[in-house]
Amino acid sequence: MPGSLTAETNGCLFAGQHAGHEDHPTVRCMADGVTADGDALGLQRQSIRDRLAGAGVGSHRGHGTAWPGGIWHYDRGVSGARPSIEIAPSVLPADLARLGEECQALEKAGVDRIQWDVMDGQFVPNLTFGPDVIAATRDLVSVPFEAHLIAETPDAMLDRYVDAGCQIVIVHAEACPHLHRTLGRVRELGAHPAVALNPATPASAVAHVLDLCDLILVMTVNPGFGGQSYLASMEPKIAEVRAMIDRSGREIDVEVDGGIGPATAPGAAAAGANVLVAGSALFRDPEGLDHAVTEIRAVATDAQR
Repeated sequence: MPGSLTAETNGCLFAGQHAGHEDHPTVRCMADGVTADGDALGLQRQSIRDRLAGAGVGSHRGHGTAWPGGIWHYDRGVSGARPSIEIAPSVLPADLARLGEECQALEKAGVDRIQWDVMDGQFVPNLTFGPDVIAATRDLVSVPFEAHLIAETPDAMLDRYVDAGCQIVIVHAEACPHLHRTLGRVRELGAHPAVALNPATPASAVAHVLDLCDLILVMTVNPGFGGQSYLASMEPKIAEVRAMIDRSGREIDVEVDGGIGPATAPGAAAAGANVLVAGSALFRDPEGLDHAVTEIRAVATDAQR
């Protein structure tokens, strides 16, 4: 990761405390002159990968483990440097009868996080993972979980998915009439807020919430089903999102999801994505998960140069 990080926690790491508690990170940090979304006087929040590493990537509210918090300073280091490529597999194509074993196999293959596509049958036709399913696998691996809430009413389910062990929560801009409020609630719960954009949604939809986000997901398919073809026409939007982030001076991941594999990852990475969600390309690789993860990471890293 380019640059360097130092932390001044001011006592903002507390285990098992609900939002609104006087010792909850949100309340304590606001008392120290920090806004609820974690920024003050131009200071930057720590990146997802480093905050999770600092707190123990397997931690989650449901088990009362401390979440990362406090005031973070980021030194951008080498100008123009890009964050390293991360692989975030979707478990949609996994063998659901062996879901825990599949998660363990992904961790062994070297993935950086696991994405859970939570579909409600309304925002998209499909129905997928409830919080109890995710919670049942949480203690089997130490990599972070992210919940991609492909749902019409994400606000109603935020608490459950954070309690299930998801350190990153992605909501769709199209489903959130009060996006600022939704992202703030994710932060209050102790998770990393993120926004997803469907293919037809312009990059400008997140222009005024960058200060509240740790990740922007640019969908490279229309959500709802796995195994779809990559939309290369999204690459200019990926580049636009990355340019907005660079101009803001913030540390925000750019994630892509849909049709990602060895042939398409280079285009997404060259456009500015650093987190690649892959499903079918991983599980269907005839040489196995280890080979698939290594190959996608390598071709994407080469494309960044």
